[in-house]
Amino acid sequence: MSIRVAVDGMGGDHAPDVVVEGAVRAAARQEDIRVLLVGKAEILKSRLDSLGAGDTPIDIVDAADVIGMAESPSVAVKTKPRSSIHVGLSLHKAGDADAFVSAGNTGAVMAASLFILSRLPGVSRPAILTPYPTLKGFCGVVDVGANVDCRPKHLVQFAAMASIYAQRIWKKADATVGLLNIGEEASKGNELTREVYGLLKDDARLNFVGNVEGRDLMCHAADVVVCDGFIGNVVLKLGESIASVVPQLVAQEMQRQKLAPEHQQIVAGVLKGVGKAFNYEEYGGTPLLGVAGNVLIGHGGSSARAIENMIIAGGEVARQNVAGSINDVFGDRKDS
Repeated sequence: MSIRVAVDGMGGDHAPDVVVEGAVRAAARQEDIRVLLVGKAEILKSRLDSLGAGDTPIDIVDAADVIGMAESPSVAVKTKPRSSIHVGLSLHKAGDADAFVSAGNTGAVMAASLFILSRLPGVSRPAILTPYPTLKGFCGVVDVGANVDCRPKHLVQFAAMASIYAQRIWKKADATVGLLNIGEEASKGNELTREVYGLLKDDARLNFVGNVEGRDLMCHAADVVVCDGFIGNVVLKLGESIASVVPQLVAQEMQRQKLAPEHQQIVAGVLKGVGKAFNYEEYGGTPLLGVAGNVLIGHGGSSARAIENMIIAGGEVARQNVAGSINDVFGDRKDS
């Protein structure tokens, strides 16, 4: 049985070209995924034909409107009911798609997901979980931007949802959970983190290992690290800057020390390998946890490779029924 993934064909800085190419690559790579490419049909069909992929098993679903990357999410969702985001999520809501993925306007995807799919029962706020590179591969940081102001119960729910995702998708059978803070002791932090610490510690359904300082985040102090979306987004962008700046610093130092060209090539090769850990193209998209469906959000600057991997990831999230697993847990939670 195939998994149907609705793809926002018009979302992203480089859409629709890279989206169509990524969709073609995903369809060829994984035969059990059926891609539903949503957007302006004539444009998408033309792009498919230009790639010589007119016979690829991809269905095109027409959507007359496009939500721009800089548009107000709330206004766009209300005024553009025929946008590729709205139509794609509606396909998912109706059961005609098993997942929806988009590299478009993040705020619009979130707003439309809440409007069309709604929250899962018991979930106060959805959250965005992202893989973050560590010495042992990666951990998951949640939330990274969906909620800049949070109450203690929100962070507990973020941790619970991310733990389920880690178990189902990353195969972490007993995922450890840490709270991002300014010190290891339970008394450290602000009023929010101190209260959250106690709630996480008392939640028998979580494998809580305590506070995680910023310096220990990339040492893999926990499988899941929870924080509010303001801090999480700063951490996310800091990681992106590390991936960009460190190679430049190394290149400058090699020039200063007049390193031989052959040695520079060796170092460049090493840096390229290390840089893969920071490359969002490797995982493609990040899940929006807590909505009644399977939604992945990609980087606005996504390449064809990133789109390809996001579609594959969307198929896996649907296959593992992550939203259903979260619903099973939250149906009897008392912290909602």
